[in-house]
Amino acid sequence: MFVTKDNKFAFSPGQLSKLFNPKSYDAFYALGGLKGLETGLRTNRETGLSVDETTVDGNVTFEEVAPKGTPKYGANGDTEPVPKADAAAAGAPPPPDHKAGNGFADRRRIFQENRLPEKKSKTLLQLAWITYNDKVLILLTIAAVVSLALGLYQTFGAKHEAGTPKVDWIEGVAIMVAIIIVVLVGTLNDWQMERQFNNLNKKHNDRTVKVVRSGKSVEISVFDIMVGDVMHLFAGDLVPVDGVFITGHGVKCDESSATGESDLLKKTPADEVFAALDEVAKGGKPRSDIEKLDCFIISGSKVNEGTGTFLVTAVGVNSSYGRITMAMHTEQEDTPLQKKLNNLADGIAWIGGGAALVLFIVLFIKFCVSLPGSSETPDEKGQRFLRLFITSVTVVVVAVPEGLPLAVTLALAFATTRMMKDNNLVRVLKACETMGNATTICSDKTGTLTQNKMTVVATTLGKAISFGGTDAPLEEGEKPAEKGVANTVPNVPVAEFVKGLGAAAKGLIIQANAVNSTAFEGDVEGEKTFIGSKTEVALLLFCRDHLGAAPVQEERSNANVVQVVPFDSAVKYMATVVKMPNGKFRAYVKGASEILLAQCTKVITDPSGDEPVVGPLSEEDHEMFAQTITSYAGQTLRTIGSSYRDFDVWPPPELAGESELTAAQFNKVHKDMTLVAIFGIKDPLRTTVVGAIKDCQRAGVFVRMVTGDNLLTGRAIAKECGIYTPETGGIAMEGPVFRRKSEAELKEIVPHLQVLARSSPEDKRILVRTLKELGETVAVTGDGTNDAPALKMADIGFAMGIAGTEVAKEAAAIILMDDNFASIVKGISWGRAVNDAVKKFLQFQLTVNITAVILTFVSAVSSDEEQSVLNAVQLLWVNLIMDTFAALALATDPPTPSILDRKPDRKSAPLITVRMWKMIIGQAICQLVIGFTLYFGGQKLMGYDTQGSDPDGLATLVFNTFVWLQIFNELNNRRLDNKLNIFEGITKNYFFILINLVMIGGQVLIIFVGSTAFKIRPLNGKEWGLSIGIGAISIPWGMLIRLTPDSWFEPLVKYFKLPAFLTKKKGKKAAKEGDAEASKKVGDESSTDDEDNIAPPLRSWTSLRGERARRHIHRGFKEYMHDQKVKTKVKAREVMHGGSKTDLPAGATTTGATPPGTGAAEKKVVT
Repeated sequence: MFVTKDNKFAFSPGQLSKLFNPKSYDAFYALGGLKGLETGLRTNRETGLSVDETTVDGNVTFEEVAPKGTPKYGANGDTEPVPKADAAAAGAPPPPDHKAGNGFADRRRIFQENRLPEKKSKTLLQLAWITYNDKVLILLTIAAVVSLALGLYQTFGAKHEAGTPKVDWIEGVAIMVAIIIVVLVGTLNDWQMERQFNNLNKKHNDRTVKVVRSGKSVEISVFDIMVGDVMHLFAGDLVPVDGVFITGHGVKCDESSATGESDLLKKTPADEVFAALDEVAKGGKPRSDIEKLDCFIISGSKVNEGTGTFLVTAVGVNSSYGRITMAMHTEQEDTPLQKKLNNLADGIAWIGGGAALVLFIVLFIKFCVSLPGSSETPDEKGQRFLRLFITSVTVVVVAVPEGLPLAVTLALAFATTRMMKDNNLVRVLKACETMGNATTICSDKTGTLTQNKMTVVATTLGKAISFGGTDAPLEEGEKPAEKGVANTVPNVPVAEFVKGLGAAAKGLIIQANAVNSTAFEGDVEGEKTFIGSKTEVALLLFCRDHLGAAPVQEERSNANVVQVVPFDSAVKYMATVVKMPNGKFRAYVKGASEILLAQCTKVITDPSGDEPVVGPLSEEDHEMFAQTITSYAGQTLRTIGSSYRDFDVWPPPELAGESELTAAQFNKVHKDMTLVAIFGIKDPLRTTVVGAIKDCQRAGVFVRMVTGDNLLTGRAIAKECGIYTPETGGIAMEGPVFRRKSEAELKEIVPHLQVLARSSPEDKRILVRTLKELGETVAVTGDGTNDAPALKMADIGFAMGIAGTEVAKEAAAIILMDDNFASIVKGISWGRAVNDAVKKFLQFQLTVNITAVILTFVSAVSSDEEQSVLNAVQLLWVNLIMDTFAALALATDPPTPSILDRKPDRKSAPLITVRMWKMIIGQAICQLVIGFTLYFGGQKLMGYDTQGSDPDGLATLVFNTFVWLQIFNELNNRRLDNKLNIFEGITKNYFFILINLVMIGGQVLIIFVGSTAFKIRPLNGKEWGLSIGIGAISIPWGMLIRLTPDSWFEPLVKYFKLPAFLTKKKGKKAAKEGDAEASKKVGDESSTDDEDNIAPPLRSWTSLRGERARRHIHRGFKEYMHDQKVKTKVKAREVMHGGSKTDLPAGATTTGATPPGTGAAEKKVVT
């Protein structure tokens, strides 16, 4: 870092890094302060870097910029430090080759780019090893190797009858090939998912920041920030690079995530800090507050208040946050659905394992009984034993649903990629599935429901003149004419309005808007406009286009700004104090019109002269302006007030002793103001909003509007877009009234609350908390720094991608890239598609599991040779179809329009519904009847000679029919409801069609060329027709099941009292996770999640299925036995003492309190 070749700058990255970690005033002074950094980095604090810079001419040396006598390498003196070999090896990666023609080539070469090296992805071989590291697959491999060894011995070492093919080794090879295919398919799936999530990560990390280049403020990608850039700071920014503060107003940073410092740190301009240090260096007395001076802007910190600029000194791996982040690449935890499915898969695996063990014991007893009278050679007996062992192990393979976690991961990966195209950037995976079951959305108005293209369409300038704002109000109710106070302000066209203003009045309006604003000029898509808050942009455009304002930077340079009070959502205004040419001071205030009006005692009465004439504001005037605000609001206009007050001195006596000014302090002098104007700003509704809200209402999602606008504007816009329906009992309320309600009143009001106006972030947080307490699944939108607690607390937080601050984005689970409400509705559709995809696959999987295990068990036990109707290789092919291929096909179904025709599922809804059990049981009965009929009656019904000339004919027909039953049943499972159209949207899912063609092609190929490996023979046309025809019975049978009322199956499902793992999460870990999740959501609202770093949860199998499952499920036999022991003690207490389940032994707790009607099966006692 210290040694750089051909360095044309005064400093190396190593020297600049001494400024931070920890912050060092010695280093800052040694580098010459801001002036030294500015010169040494070849930049300019006013104009920034040149946009035309490629290479830099000449050299600047350290000695030219540093104070005299400063050692170049600190403690090392002027001797160049020699890096240790191990330190050099572990250092930052070499910078990429930057050709001389590229922008900032020298700068990139020396200081590198603002990018961190990507986390190294697992190689295909590593992924293959993780997939193969599976107990059952290893067991099968051992069995296959032994089978192959015996087969090779029988083929080449034993005698064969004349004409008998020497193919005893085929079975071992076939099982090995099947294992290789399973591993390959799993590996490729995992690899593809890693790539998808890495791409999402890149998109998530990219954002725009504002810098000064060639004297103009421009937006650039965060990756394009250079050392030497002059970068803007705004409230809500997440600082991406290190630097030193140049200048600004009231900048305070939260550095807790970077340094652990919990207090907000006020930033002091670097020149002021250097002057204080220089005074001390020259022997002067240090300032009393020298310990509090801080000019360091550290990466990873958040700007909580104020605006300003700073000089970038370190980027990428050289920045403080970059060095920390290099060691912080974390993988994302499983989502709740994945955890639930892992538990389900674990339970099914144990049942399958139990069935396999019973099968093995029965077959082994039969094998031992048959040994005394057998004429087989020892080799043949060994091969027969291996065959029954392999059959038993294969039952486990079929029973274990490794495709379950694969299905949810695939569905999430597919959905997140598609949601990105729909402008939803998913940052936290679980939000994707949770979104589908959202029951309420609390949406912002500006930019989400409206277009955020604001224009000033009406203005009332004092009592003198106005334009616009004469449309009929949307809100039915009291009209201004009925109130008894006539509006005496003349209303004229905008051109006449401008002509009626004198130069001084124009200057007053221009300065009030240009100086008291954080927006700035810039280029957007080649058009010269303003960048910043859309409200401020609208006012600045009005000043530029109608009042002839000079460039905003020029207006600000001409004004002598002495104090800035940043916008505060609690008081709904911002203020700027400027020194006037006459020596007096003027405070400009801009904000919510009714709040400003309440503090005004004077008003402009004549703006046409050399100086605006000011007169007193009477009660009648006050009422008239209140009516104007009401009228504007009724026309869906956002109303902004502008006022000022002159002071002889600043700070005035009321603020004496205040070292910094906040809105709370400014309130002391926010009185006796002069009203300048009331602006009416139009922000048209998005064209898609009305339809999107209707879709939400159709889907059973309650939409609420939470806005900072006044009640009338909010109510009018909410009515226009269909949110506010007073005729159905809908309530509209203001924030100050809302927050004063008691808990009981809130719970009574909130279910009917449709509009919350003049709301603060705290009101939004209270609303979210109350909704969650009422059992709702809450989605919230937010854009400001103060929205972070509500975004964190909500089940799904949506941050605005365009208008949102970086702090809001960090707190959110999903970022709306276009700030559009319609994108939230698309998110709901995709969330439901994810949940449906998993349920479709689960329905299909359980049907095949039940059928294959019972069919294999019964046929193997009834066979004289312990042979199953489906042999090991056939079962492995069926397993591949039902696990991997079906997961790929069913998990990729995009949402259909009808997906919004149903109500959302409640949090307590079971994973497998009664309707799903109806289809699972119905199809399993059908398939078992067909399988047993063919197997036991095929000889008589169809004339197969299984003992003579055609030993494999019947087995082939059963195998082929069984596979076709699964293929047709997969079509059946495309729907979860009772509607009959199973082909809806099938043409939009090319993946489903392709996967099914692969399955059909594979089956045809197996029947025609796989005879030896699969122990089958090619079928003729009649047999093919029979197989496909019988298989197709699945579809009409599925229709019949759908027409059967669900209520018929409810008693059956309740009678069986499903095991807890088939409906709910279980165990201590689940309970702890649930509690931790709840406390994290509600209690730790300000914490940051590691989940923000999206990494793919690889397809996990169950705890029987090896390494990938062990990363998800950490329960062993010991814990299980402990649970059983506790349950037994509880039951004993109940019997002996009539106690309840809450009467637990020490250390035990009860979770999962049963809501009314859920049944005893859902109660769980865990430790």
